Amino acid sequence: MPTYEYKCEICGYEFEQFQSITSKPIRLCPKCGKASVKRLIGVGAGVIFKGPGFYATDYRTESYKKAAENEKSTTSKDIKSSEKTDTGTKEKDTQYPLREKSA
Repeated sequence: MPTYEYKCEICGYEFEQFQSITSKPIRLCPKCGKASVKRLIGVGAGVIFKGPGFYATDYRTESYKKAAENEKSTTSKDIKSSEKTDTGTKEKDTQYPLREKSA
């Protein structure tokens, strides 16, 4: 639902109203009570697609894509080198310790 901007032509009061697209425009001014309110043409808002099927990465610039690719390749090199230096012993993961329930 969009937010519409209104202005009273008598007292000059400006306000915004969150309304359905199918709602009729407001006519009465909430400040002076006169039937002189007009809907203004607003700048609107950018469209944001959310949910499955829409990805923020679909419209990335070429420079962003190249930087991400470079970062990805250096990260994979770091992982491969750390696998070679692993001693084979498994240590307990202490980065995210489990919390015990208090009785």
